[in-house]
Amino acid sequence: MGVKMNRVVVIDALNMFIRNYIVNGMISTNGNPVGGAVGFLNSLKKIMRESNPDQVIIAWDGAGGSQKRRQTVKEYKQGRKPLRKNYEIEGMSEQSQKENMVWQQQILMEMLNEMPIIQLVLDKVEADDIIAAVVQSPRYKGWQKVIVSSDKDFLQLLDSETVLYRPIQKKAWTKKTVIDEYGISPENFVIARAIAGDKSDNLVGIQGAGLKTISKRLAFLCEDKMHTLADVRQFCEDTNAKVKFYSNVVEGWDTVETNYQVMNLTPPSISVQGRHKINYALENFQFELNATGLKKASVSHGFGSYNWTEMLTMFRGMIEKSKQSA
Repeated sequence: MGVKMNRVVVIDALNMFIRNYIVNGMISTNGNPVGGAVGFLNSLKKIMRESNPDQVIIAWDGAGGSQKRRQTVKEYKQGRKPLRKNYEIEGMSEQSQKENMVWQQQILMEMLNEMPIIQLVLDKVEADDIIAAVVQSPRYKGWQKVIVSSDKDFLQLLDSETVLYRPIQKKAWTKKTVIDEYGISPENFVIARAIAGDKSDNLVGIQGAGLKTISKRLAFLCEDKMHTLADVRQFCEDTNAKVKFYSNVVEGWDTVETNYQVMNLTPPSISVQGRHKINYALENFQFELNATGLKKASVSHGFGSYNWTEMLTMFRGMIEKSKQSA
């Protein structure tokens, strides 16, 4: 019988908050919209129920998180459409709604601090890089890492120990899933994405180079082997130039290299000091639960009727497991 792997769930916090914010128009007894925060708590509860984790880590985008990537690509993440909510808030200006959205995130972070979970945030660092640093950390070698996000960027991190749960699809992506779906292995997925571009992040790709075309023209990217940009360029230069795909890639090589620099999460774009902060937080984490503080916070913020029973039971189970494994 095999040894059961410990499991750490790593959540892309803003991604999960936004998904709930746009669909949950709950108003607190204080008259404030709180659907993003309450929906996040419900999603966290569901994830814990389904995954039974030994640890939960929540990663937030830091202030100016995209700054380093914008220095590489000025237009990075520009031109995104405004959030479209599934509800209307009467009597609130657009500015007030923006302020409320920030406030909801702040109260959510305060409540998460009362739970036996790790919150990570670094100025000028995106959550993507923090999550990549966590799953690549030697501390979690031998653990199953479950990334929770709808972001495709994380597919490049999947291996025998790491999976991506995409809540919108309600689907867990494994290394095999990526190969079956795209014909590209996770270790080479960032190269394929650098060629294809990413409209959601305003990164222009090579004309006529979608992921299906890339998997056909660069079939070796499905191999269980990490290829380099140099491998791809050499292959395109050596292959029949009558096929427009190959000449397009070579002619647009500066774009491919720039996209790769922006998209690549191995290694993550974090300073040595930032890595030390993450490692310190992981190594010095204490499983502590302040149930009274949670209930008081929910009352003061106008959703005192929130049912904490199941979540508190699961947290106490996590704490007990940590004591047994200590």
